[in-house]
Amino acid sequence: MRSIADLGELRGRRVLVRVDFNVPIVAGVVGDDTRIRAALPTIRALVAAGARVVLCSHLGRPKASVVAALSLRPVALHLAGLLGTGVAFVSDCVGVSATAAVASLSDGEVLLLENLRFHAAEEANDPAFAAALAGLADVYVNDAFGAAHRAHASTEGVAHLLPATAGLLLEREVATLSAMLAAPSRPFVAIVGGAKVTDKIAVIERLCDVADTVLIGGAMAFTFAVAGGGAVGSSLHEGAEGQAIARRAQARAAASGCRLVLPVDAVIADAFSAEAATDVAPTGAVPDGWLGLDIGPAATARFVAEIAGAATVLWNGPMGVFELAPFAAGTRAIAEAVAACPGTTVVGGGDSVAALTAMGLAGRVTHVSTGGGASLELLEGRTLPGVAALG
Repeated sequence: MRSIADLGELRGRRVLVRVDFNVPIVAGVVGDDTRIRAALPTIRALVAAGARVVLCSHLGRPKASVVAALSLRPVALHLAGLLGTGVAFVSDCVGVSATAAVASLSDGEVLLLENLRFHAAEEANDPAFAAALAGLADVYVNDAFGAAHRAHASTEGVAHLLPATAGLLLEREVATLSAMLAAPSRPFVAIVGGAKVTDKIAVIERLCDVADTVLIGGAMAFTFAVAGGGAVGSSLHEGAEGQAIARRAQARAAASGCRLVLPVDAVIADAFSAEAATDVAPTGAVPDGWLGLDIGPAATARFVAEIAGAATVLWNGPMGVFELAPFAAGTRAIAEAVAACPGTTVVGGGDSVAALTAMGLAGRVTHVSTGGGASLELLEGRTLPGVAALG
């Protein structure tokens, strides 16, 4: 995969950079700017090289129509504050206005195009739309790891029309995750949470092949419990298909010599509410009318001990409904344990990253992945179209 260094002299050249600025915007203000900050090294490197930087991104799901609430204009303002310099903005990503905005750039200046997904042609990977984007630049840089698993015009199509390389973020994401799977320092402990086994079975099975221990948390733990004959009350769990997959994962772990560890207990509640009555019960013995919303204290202690002894840690998915204070302890403990681990620590997945960031711990791990679906697909061993297109 080529890098920015392979582009040679960039002064005066127009560089189209696909970034992932799909960030929450509330009342016209950027909420979490993690993804914007992640792109800063690439943007600053290009600015320092004297390039004329043209940024493009999607935001939300406007369904091929112009949605004012999904405009990237607030992102341009926020980015300008982070860079400490002006960032121009144009209200389209192709056409006369975009062409004119690019033409007005001087060396070292930055322009952000409007939301790519205001055009249906973006997600359709339409050749004409890709050509229109390519026409705005001399070279192309993909730094949008979070969108690299999509074969869209801005992530895959345009890469075939211009000299194309990976940005610093994309390069680091791919190198970090690939190295972790290929040759991890051991013991390698993976923590997988979330709601559904069916959503993450490919990742779980791949991790069972390469990790020494896989810790299972979140609602998916109850699917494993039911699959083993346990009772989970009203806890969220999957039916026959999910249970069969859970049993398959356990068989895969046993065959590969990986320890797949389920939480022995759970924090349960009589309602899905921060005001509900709570208790602790074995994960496979939740009373009728109660539901598990977090891993319990015994499970938390076991998981923390496993993480403390690890040389490599991967965390993807929360341990419970951490948005509600009574059920945040498990996720908080995992976040603190990962941050305290002296080994290589990688955190991926939107909820895990959100929890880590909310606790002020993001700066204490080796790598925070900006790609939810992309990181999962890379961990599964799948080819990412946006990466493959870079050669």
